[in-house]
Amino acid sequence: MPDISYIEYRNVRKVYRTGNVELAALDGADFFIEKGELCIIVGQSGAGKTTLLNIMGGMDRLTSGQVFLDGREISKLRDRELALYRREDVGFVFQFYNLIPNLTAYENIEMAAQLVKDPIDPEKLLADVGLSSRRNNFPSQLSGGEQQRTAIARAIAKNPKLLLCDEPTGALDYQTGKAILRLLQDLSVKRGMTVVIITHNSALTAMADRVIRLKNGRVSSNIANPDPVSVDLIEW
Repeated sequence: MPDISYIEYRNVRKVYRTGNVELAALDGADFFIEKGELCIIVGQSGAGKTTLLNIMGGMDRLTSGQVFLDGREISKLRDRELALYRREDVGFVFQFYNLIPNLTAYENIEMAAQLVKDPIDPEKLLADVGLSSRRNNFPSQLSGGEQQRTAIARAIAKNPKLLLCDEPTGALDYQTGKAILRLLQDLSVKRGMTVVIITHNSALTAMADRVIRLKNGRVSSNIANPDPVSVDLIEW
């Protein structure tokens, strides 16, 4: 196979059918992302962002086309291989945290670490996200920002190749949202992790190494940003 980018989408279509009606959530999406980049995918509601992310993360299957991660065509994996891919290669951060309510912050992170062979130490991650003092608190005892930081620590405990974030600051206030984005930017810069964030907030594109704009299920632009700025300098 010729050299390809770390992540590649080739003419990806995803069609949902309801009775005789077909809706193309993705309609020939083509793009690439390089290893270690923080990529922001931006587009209006209904542009296909979440569908695109779910296919990348192995949570949904495409209708046609190809998706590659690190030279492997994930779009043709069988169900069992796809489950392994989700477990070992991908970390997910959602808008609404999805923490297990009867486990402490530490236990939520530890549970993810136990799924893989080469995890990152949960205690270190708690310190990295500033929650060492909250390790024994349950989700209901944490603020929204603390829950989201726990969710990020849980996602990266698996030491994934790819961190996927679906509107990760959507449920947070401005300052807390900035702190979460700073943490995600640090993961890319300091750990070399490939981070993909989908958002409808175009102001955030200034922090990205790469910006992909999605419109009506197609990629309208894919631009490398040679000079990403710190989250602290962005206002929205």
